[in-house]
Amino acid sequence: MQITASKPDLTQTLVERARALVPALRARAAQCEADCKVPDETIREFQEAGFFKILQPKRWGGYELDPQSFYAVQMTLAEGCMSSAWVLGVVAVHNWQLALFDAQAQADVWGDDPTTLISSSYMPRAEVTPVEGGYRISGRWGFSSGVDHCQWAFLGGLVPDPEGGPPDYRTFLVPRTDFEIDRVWDTLGLRGTGSQDVVVKDAFVPAYRTHRSKDGFQTTSPGLKVNDAPLYKLPFGQIFVRAVSSSSIGALQGALDAFREYGSTRVSSNDFSKTANDPDAQAVIAETAAAIDEMKLVLNRNFDVLMGQANNGAQYDLEQRLLFRFQSGQILDRCAKLISRMFYSCGALGIYRSSPLVRAFVDIHSGRTHIANNPGSVSRNLGSVLLGNANTDTFI
Repeated sequence: MQITASKPDLTQTLVERARALVPALRARAAQCEADCKVPDETIREFQEAGFFKILQPKRWGGYELDPQSFYAVQMTLAEGCMSSAWVLGVVAVHNWQLALFDAQAQADVWGDDPTTLISSSYMPRAEVTPVEGGYRISGRWGFSSGVDHCQWAFLGGLVPDPEGGPPDYRTFLVPRTDFEIDRVWDTLGLRGTGSQDVVVKDAFVPAYRTHRSKDGFQTTSPGLKVNDAPLYKLPFGQIFVRAVSSSSIGALQGALDAFREYGSTRVSSNDFSKTANDPDAQAVIAETAAAIDEMKLVLNRNFDVLMGQANNGAQYDLEQRLLFRFQSGQILDRCAKLISRMFYSCGALGIYRSSPLVRAFVDIHSGRTHIANNPGSVSRNLGSVLLGNANTDTFI
């Protein structure tokens, strides 16, 4: 793997630690799926390996590495278990987002323990009532990945404009004492993410524990007063969408490795033909290997560009941000089509749950349903802008 991100020695060490964990993650994948939760042991190993520190501010004990380093680790882990890598991706990215909040909010979470973790659900579900000093919120949010391992949550909501204008989308930071977990997660794929519902009943959230989407888009977040590294000047939309798309690249690599091992020796019980001699199998192997290489190259190239702009204080180009957003949004669609073709090439024996491709198949297809992984709306918006129309998406 070519290391192009900051601190290449530390990045290489972290990737090697991730690689060493792949066999254990693969061995625990069935338990992870059955329990609808990443095992506590896995989260502990992620903590010990320093994975949650990769995007965390130095002032809180983090490494402040570039996103390329983080996603290299996530993709490697996904070769063993996509659910575990998905949870790392989402939860560890919250350490990056918390750095954008007011300094007091950061102290509330990390003041006693900088290893404290945060889950999320950005659905704009909060019933918001402005009060003195902040807001009272209630609501139910779905798909809070890894919430069982977290002591805080980022929850989305719309704050009414007192002058009757468009509402202001904000992320509300809520402690575990103010929300309940409703265990509704019973899904086809990504079961191990434990993406349960979160319920809040009339909790007070101080104004400093909210983050405006506008600030994330314009890179004017209050946390930049204390966390002024270029890393935190990246657009929020560029960071988060990769957290829910990149694990599929690693899962596809794991499936490719398994299919190569399986296909190299498989002989059909009907016509005694070898999979290794099947033109369809040969084609999908080649195309998948090429696609994985391309998707990783584009990810690294895009963050090289963004980090270069952040380091130089340059303005982010709108069309470029839209293009990068689309390139992330199409990843799950590409991975789903490729894993489907490999699945078909396995023959009837491939449908057994013991097949290593089955879990990757259902996990990748489940990840495709995430709104950030729907390429349709982002492609239409990008095409519309390229044709001279106004941009309609601020999550870029």
